[in-house]
Amino acid sequence: MTWWRRLVGGSSARGSGRPDFLTEALDLEARGDYANALTSYRLALRERPDDLGVLQNIAIAFSKTGQPEEAIRTYRRALQLDPDLAGAHYGLAFLLLKRSDTVHAGMHLDAYLRTSRADDPQAAKFRAHAERTLQQLQNASAMESDGGIPGDQTSGDTGGDAGDWNDGGDAGPDTQSAGGH
Repeated sequence: MTWWRRLVGGSSARGSGRPDFLTEALDLEARGDYANALTSYRLALRERPDDLGVLQNIAIAFSKTGQPEEAIRTYRRALQLDPDLAGAHYGLAFLLLKRSDTVHAGMHLDAYLRTSRADDPQAAKFRAHAERTLQQLQNASAMESDGGIPGDQTSGDTGGDAGDWNDGGDAGPDTQSAGGH
């Protein structure tokens, strides 16, 4: 009669009866319900306060709900726990680009490229995007030092393809699932 024990608050052999907030959050996020996913992620984080995967997924959900400053803060918290967390460097870099912090964005893109696995086929598109964006930033910086003005609207030069700069909210590297991090 395990259903009865679960109903009245007893334990069952199958599980503890406690809600699995992480699974719930991942399910909500998969359905595009980022606001409710945030709530579930926060509850999951209470149970596992230093879970890097949960922190990265929270940052993504903040990005998707238009809260870039909270996403930035969350990525930085994850990087305090693990300075080599490639996915956090990637997400943070593109959020910093959105607020025109190109110096720090470039530092995080470089850190992502150093810490991500070049031989991982799943990371290939993210690495290519990071390499392209870092090259654009370096080209813009070189133009500035040569007296050019990147972003000069009169010349049509934007200092790189701004449309290619992702918002950091996509499920980038190491953020597909919060487990195992």
